Amino acid sequence: MDGKKNLLTYAGLKALEDEMHDLKVVRRKEVAAKIKEAREQGDLSENAEYDAAKDEQRDIEARIEEIEKILKNAEVVVEDDVDLDRINVGCTVKLYDEEYEEEIEYQIVGSTEANSLMGKISNESPVGKALIGATTGQEIEVETQVGICKYRVLGIQRS
Repeated sequence: MDGKKNLLTYAGLKALEDEMHDLKVVRRKEVAAKIKEAREQGDLSENAEYDAAKDEQRDIEARIEEIEKILKNAEVVVEDDVDLDRINVGCTVKLYDEEYEEEIEYQIVGSTEANSLMGKISNESPVGKALIGATTGQEIEVETQVGICKYRVLGIQRS
């Protein structure tokens, strides 16, 4: 991850900053209190609560470190500057799925923000790569793990 730019939308940047604030300000204190409480119970060698709290502390610190690395190499996509003639990171695209004969909508985001369950696909995913640079009305064929998928771009808008 070092050296590689992490493309983020403003909403993605804000979400990471909020998560980091929560981890540093709220969760660290909660875990410290759990560790203190477990220590007060005596023998730590057979104290499951102490072990669980230490594991949670390790997870929190690892996530903080991960977010710091992402933010260090973050490049924010200014959605107001996104060209609506062509698909790019920061766009929401409406597609027609030829196979399932249905309309779908995706937001194109950097890989850090990708979450297919929320309709956010990475610009580095097979579908995202194929869509980048496409225009309204254009037909796209994407080779995926399940075979060739065909889409027609119905519309491009700012996220």
